[in-house]
Amino acid sequence: MYLYSLTLQKATGVVCATIGSFVGGKSQEIVVARGKTLDLLRPDEAGKIQTLHSVEVFGAVRSLVQFRLTGSQKDYVVVGSDSGRIVILEYSKERNCFDKVHQETFGKSGCRRIVPGQYLAVDPKGRAVMIAAGEKQKLVYVLNRDTAARLTISSPLEAHKSHTITYSITGVDCGFDNPVFAAIELDYSEADQDSTGQAAAEAQKHLTFYELDLGLNHVSRKWSEPVDNGANLLVTVPGGGDGPSGVLVCAENFIIYRNQGHPEVRAVIPRRADLPAERGVLIVSAATHRQKSMFFFLLQTEYGDIFKVTLDHEGDRVSELKIKYFDTMPVTSAMCVLKAGYLFAASEFGNHALYQFQAIGDGDDVESSSATLMETEEGFQPVFFQPRGLRNLIRIDQIESLMPIMDMRVMNLFEEETPQIFTLCGRGPRSSLRILRPGLAISEMAVSQLPGVPNAVWTVKKNVNDEFDAYIVVSFANATLVLSIGETVEEVSDSKFLDTTPSLAVSLLGDDSLMQVHPNGIRHIREDGRVNEWKTPGKKTIVKVGSNRLQVVIALSGGELIYFEMDMTGQLMEVEKHEMPGDVACLDIAPVPEGRQRSRFLAVGSYDNTIRILSLDPDDCMQILSVQSVSSPPESLLLLEVQASTGGEDGADHPASVFLNAGLQNGVLFRTVVDMITGQLSDTRSRFLGLRAPKLFSTLVRGRQAMLCLSSRPWLGYIHQGHFLLTPLSYETLEYAASFSSDQCAEGVVAVAGDALRVFTIERLGETFNETVIPLRYTPRKFVLLPKRKYLAIIESDQGAFTAEEREAARKECLEAGMGENGNANNREKMENGDGGGGDDEEEKDDPLSDEQYGYPKAESDKWVSCIRILDPRTGSPTCLLELQENEAAFSICTVNFHDKEYGTLLAVGTAKGLQFWPRRSLTAGFIHIYKFVDEGKSLELVHKTQVEEVPLALCQFQGRLLAGIGPVLRLYDLGKRKLLRKCENKLFPRTIVSIHTYRDRIYVGDIQESFHYCKYRRDENQLYIFADDSVPRWLTASHHIDFDTMAGADKFGNVYFVRLAQDVSDEIEEDPTGGKIKWEQGKLNGAPNKVEEIVQFHVGDVVTCLQKASLIPGGGECLIFGTVMGSLGALLAFTSREDVDFFSHLEMHMRQEHPPLCGRDHMAYRSAYFPVKDVIDGDLCEQFPTLPPDLQRKIADELDRTPGEILKKLEDIRNKII
Repeated sequence: MYLYSLTLQKATGVVCATIGSFVGGKSQEIVVARGKTLDLLRPDEAGKIQTLHSVEVFGAVRSLVQFRLTGSQKDYVVVGSDSGRIVILEYSKERNCFDKVHQETFGKSGCRRIVPGQYLAVDPKGRAVMIAAGEKQKLVYVLNRDTAARLTISSPLEAHKSHTITYSITGVDCGFDNPVFAAIELDYSEADQDSTGQAAAEAQKHLTFYELDLGLNHVSRKWSEPVDNGANLLVTVPGGGDGPSGVLVCAENFIIYRNQGHPEVRAVIPRRADLPAERGVLIVSAATHRQKSMFFFLLQTEYGDIFKVTLDHEGDRVSELKIKYFDTMPVTSAMCVLKAGYLFAASEFGNHALYQFQAIGDGDDVESSSATLMETEEGFQPVFFQPRGLRNLIRIDQIESLMPIMDMRVMNLFEEETPQIFTLCGRGPRSSLRILRPGLAISEMAVSQLPGVPNAVWTVKKNVNDEFDAYIVVSFANATLVLSIGETVEEVSDSKFLDTTPSLAVSLLGDDSLMQVHPNGIRHIREDGRVNEWKTPGKKTIVKVGSNRLQVVIALSGGELIYFEMDMTGQLMEVEKHEMPGDVACLDIAPVPEGRQRSRFLAVGSYDNTIRILSLDPDDCMQILSVQSVSSPPESLLLLEVQASTGGEDGADHPASVFLNAGLQNGVLFRTVVDMITGQLSDTRSRFLGLRAPKLFSTLVRGRQAMLCLSSRPWLGYIHQGHFLLTPLSYETLEYAASFSSDQCAEGVVAVAGDALRVFTIERLGETFNETVIPLRYTPRKFVLLPKRKYLAIIESDQGAFTAEEREAARKECLEAGMGENGNANNREKMENGDGGGGDDEEEKDDPLSDEQYGYPKAESDKWVSCIRILDPRTGSPTCLLELQENEAAFSICTVNFHDKEYGTLLAVGTAKGLQFWPRRSLTAGFIHIYKFVDEGKSLELVHKTQVEEVPLALCQFQGRLLAGIGPVLRLYDLGKRKLLRKCENKLFPRTIVSIHTYRDRIYVGDIQESFHYCKYRRDENQLYIFADDSVPRWLTASHHIDFDTMAGADKFGNVYFVRLAQDVSDEIEEDPTGGKIKWEQGKLNGAPNKVEEIVQFHVGDVVTCLQKASLIPGGGECLIFGTVMGSLGALLAFTSREDVDFFSHLEMHMRQEHPPLCGRDHMAYRSAYFPVKDVIDGDLCEQFPTLPPDLQRKIADELDRTPGEILKKLEDIRNKII
């Protein structure tokens, strides 16, 4: 079995981010690392974040830092990854890609303890960079420029110290003196020797300064002092004339300013009033803002509160350090302050956001300072504050993030054309159920009812140089309606259009005249108001029309074509007639090329299943240049010119070309290239779009030509970053459309459907899915579908939080106390106005503590909250929400039908009471709850609960009974009156059962650490026994049943694998009536008599949390869909033919050689990080083929005996099989 792996949705979480001018010039961009991809983002003028470039690096990016050589205009980015190499990248604006400037190898690949790559720090003046490991090794590279102003890098200088753990490093700003790097270190050499544990308890962290002597080319330890043992993060303080230099040490509960030869200045971090005393406050991310005369730091705590830190200093002496509450937002993994007054917040979980500064925290908020630091017997006196609504920041944009995907199902609950992907995402109060649909998101601007059912719509400008459209023209069965576009859209009667007849086409002719084609003739409206009419000869009527700005071709009934051209005086002149053999089905003329008088090509579709290309040149006018036969009569044609592009925005080189697109009556879109000189057709591709014949329209997207195809759902064909993408739009069926441009909506589409006129714009391009979000209460764990009513049952649980009732009570108490002495005026006014926070929606937004923004109040860490929710996905509202009491938390769920049909379908939920993981794992008890459905399946009622000895992590229905995995025991239960009754069990599993799948009488059990066990249940003997298991230990995170002998699994190191039981062994087990020898050979320690073999192995590079077999397109092949912790979705598709396998494996081999990954990781080694890759072809690497330079594309294509076009077609075809 060979599989093709393809990422459908790139990872959406962010590991680290850095900011700089990577494009060059004044603008600032953000480089974010999402695990194995690097993205370049930039906010546009409207404050929306746009992705300029995204690239797969086939390696784990662990750290990013930007630097700039003194006096240059452009920043470089240094990447620390798992490749054992330091890589310096420069963004090339011309080719829209990252170029590798330097790649220096220093160690082995992989994320190892002593191989650098975990931490990066750069000298603020850009003269040196330090790359460090979690332990022992630190290397310093000197950066310089040669005579040609190119960046140079020295050989590494070592700053190693053995038996030392590094927590954080940063560059110290000391002007143009020798570069200095600071590190928080902990020496464990004594703790290693001392077996009593005394030395380990007394181990002390140190702040160490390393100096790079540029004269001697040598790094020395300059200064080392003990520092607070809670220290976890260093932040550089500006120096060299701009500030006092030195570093801020962020420690638990404190911020400390340190510098060599300077006494420490310490201030306490304010803490929330409702925080339990056992919890400290740590800083998790930091951003610095510098202006010419001032600087301040924004530091965020692990609870999401942001503090503004300022230093009072004279020269390089710091007299006071102040920490002031700034605002609260969800916890970030990185923050970046942009000069344009934005703050980019890359959230740890949930959506990322872009905030705009409203103020810089000069209001009266809680402040703590080093001057007011009080020491008591218990330690330092804490300072308390109460979080409030955003005051200094305002959110203006967000980027959706699925991180982490906890569980996923692909099902078609809404009876749509394609199935939906239901994912459980997020953590704590930011959790959600997201319904993903393949397609681009639409934002609807306006919908207005029309007086009848229209059959077509057009937009026209009055002059070719106008920025906006002047009229919307709507055609009905027997009339034409003209609407003018201004502040509002209203009907006009003085437009000179004929309104008593339906229209066939309306367009701009020449520079400033309008044309209306109706069944009886052509009406040409000149700019000065004169109207010329051309009438059809005899009883014939016009049936089809094709036009561009200077040429018009009409088809009369019976198949006669008449060709008109605009002459110099602006008159429309009849040029040529041509008889077609039969009626014409559709026509189109190519747009007039730049600097030409006419377009050369006319495409005519006939009912005899052919498309002809005719010439419009005066020399060979109406001659047939080429004929293409198609599978069904064409309904609609569109000739689309693709501008020549050399690098440019989309990063691909291709000459100008004309594409002929045809929508056929069987719902297929047919695309082919028209040769610019001969008119010959080549390189045909077809794709099934839907059950209706696609109608094709040209539209503008981001200033470029794109194609709108209206079938049973709308599709958009456009070029994005060098790839031609054909993506569905998540919108209802449309009849007819035209591009629309007005001052409210620069790039929109106006369309008709039913009796309504709709105006919409297309949101973020390049996305595969758009999502509907339904918020949840706690971290979702698992969910099941309740098939009858199509409801979802979801279990959610969180550790260290309060239940809803407790939170509500605490909130009321808070409001009654008038928010204490916090000076929170905003809230008092509300209380005085007598609307205790429950006003209209606007008021609700200012609710002082929206959980999504502020997180839940923290409880003691051994306290759990959990709930079971029945959700109707159609309305998005819960029909039942059951909070579990007494510190219980739900971990597993399944529906079960017992033999005893008394209750019908029941819901089984596995819970644990009082579960603790530290200091050692313990629990009070486990339970299995059985619920019955009442009120037509809308709500739950407890039947009974059964106590068990461990956490039931897996439940599954099996032959009218319930199978439960309880710790290392697999147990079969039946339903009793008071509790579940044990029927049979097997205690021989190695560790903990985490998944159970069943098929016929086989049970496939996944162990947390030991991969899969295949079991059989003998009913006559009432015995469960294991007949096969795996020989490789695997830490399972997800599993799925593929067929009778095959299981797919994923482990916590980011691998996906398939195991299969050999056919002969499988047959033997099925035939053996006694189960004889299997039963007696049941050994301990994975000692089953048979072993499954691994048939597929692939390193995804991201922890896979859920697997499901599904087909995402109607009639498409089934593939295995997986979701990961970083919020990405991928698919594995099985190849059906051997030649495809050969082709793609050779393409992959050539891509590995010619286009090695950006961060220096070897592609083959990366995909084989834990086990050698087996029988999986990496589609993400193959899909980088279009981004290669044209000569390299040709070179690879020659090696494969293909043309580059054929390779692109193969890549497109296999992608279309998946999505």
